[in-house]
Amino acid sequence: MKAVVQDRYGSADTLEFREIDRPVPAAGEVLVRVHAASVNAYDWHFMRGDPLLGRGVMGLRRPRMPVRGRDFAGRVEALGPGVTGLEPGDEVYGEADGAFAEYVCARDGEVGPKPANLTFEQAAAVPLAGNTALMALREVAGVRPGQTVLVNGASGGVGTFAVQLGKTFGAEVTGVCSTRNVDLVRSLGADRVVDYTREDFARCGRRYDVVLDLVGNRSLGEFRRVLTPSGTLVLSGGGVYEGGSVVGPMGLFLKRRLRAPFAGGQRLLEVSARQSRANLGTLRELAESGKITPVVERTYPLDAAAEAIRYLEVEHARAKVVITV
Repeated sequence: MKAVVQDRYGSADTLEFREIDRPVPAAGEVLVRVHAASVNAYDWHFMRGDPLLGRGVMGLRRPRMPVRGRDFAGRVEALGPGVTGLEPGDEVYGEADGAFAEYVCARDGEVGPKPANLTFEQAAAVPLAGNTALMALREVAGVRPGQTVLVNGASGGVGTFAVQLGKTFGAEVTGVCSTRNVDLVRSLGADRVVDYTREDFARCGRRYDVVLDLVGNRSLGEFRRVLTPSGTLVLSGGGVYEGGSVVGPMGLFLKRRLRAPFAGGQRLLEVSARQSRANLGTLRELAESGKITPVVERTYPLDAAAEAIRYLEVEHARAKVVITV
């Protein structure tokens, strides 16, 4: 099968489009014929092996998983022993390392039926970003009707879902983005949009019950100043940043862990989004009911995956970039 393979850490130039063996599903796995896959900051970090501290998971000298990609949508090709609830030919979506390929093996619990009203390209944009936003707002922050929510990075992959989910949960949502994305964020339902090139949300005097940070470009002190006395800050790492450091955006997470016990009535938390078939089911229901709609800015063919990641890295892509297979 054709796949986007990486044998060493580095820039998008290290990615090669070449033929490799098709995977075989083990027990509890599903083999999916990929029709579309989306690009995430996750892919950029694994491609670069950045931050260095993360190489204990990614692979010390080279990527442990040589095929890039995480999100996918496609059709079930075969089932490993023990998999139930799916059949060959079913349209599915989910997460699995190695999605920038014609076929991918996914764990049974990380793949589920595709939203019926979405194309494969739209569906591939949902799993990682949608699940991160869902867990951050519902599981970690526990957003309730009537609360005020600030989303820093509202025009990105996770941010576009977070704005929509915040409104679905009954909150008043403020989105922070650049000038070119103001109309997009407003169209997603944001009650207020802050253009960070013209206004500093940390100095405008407003306070929020929940702040979801998807950028990592402000200090904990600045975030805490815009929280209510009993407010909740949720950090979600993974943004593309000036790489090469030992800890990268994880530095903000480490500071949070040190300061959280002394935050008084404020809660300083972080989200570690783990995919599940239950969450995929929730996202499918939200998509089919029209409460969330994935925004796809650009699509690229599989053999141009390096260009797609380069665009994400350099051009500050809005919403989602998708690869068609």
